[in-house]
Amino acid sequence: MEPWVVALDAVGSIVLLTALLLGGLVARRRWISHREPTFDMSVRFAGFEGVRGWTLGIGRYRGDRLQWFRVFSLAIRPKRTFDRFRFEVVGSHEPGHPEAYALFLGHVVVDGRIDGEPVQLAVSPAALTALLSWLEAAPPSRRPG
Repeated sequence: MEPWVVALDAVGSIVLLTALLLGGLVARRRWISHREPTFDMSVRFAGFEGVRGWTLGIGRYRGDRLQWFRVFSLAIRPKRTFDRFRFEVVGSHEPGHPEAYALFLGHVVVDGRIDGEPVQLAVSPAALTALLSWLEAAPPSRRPG
């Protein structure tokens, strides 16, 4: 077989695999958001500073849980789940100059705690309002503190 035919087959295979991967990511996003609305939400756990540690994702409320899915994953289960009764918002701030490049445009950083462990979420201002409302809407008998 001619070398150019082998090279053409290799390029065609790469293009096909790329198209299948992108199609899978789109299908997954549609599946995640088909029943409940979703919003862009990045997460960073303790131990990272500056730009490092941020992972882009998708947030979705389901009952008393905030589910978080990674953007670049084919998994249909959430990577992390935040329980309403264990999550506490400590404060919020605008991302610093280098940090803003690692996040979605216009997002606000929310400093929080889960069982005393620090966690940061980056959400749009509208999603921050929704998050605070969701946390405050917990039944009085189940609110922490």
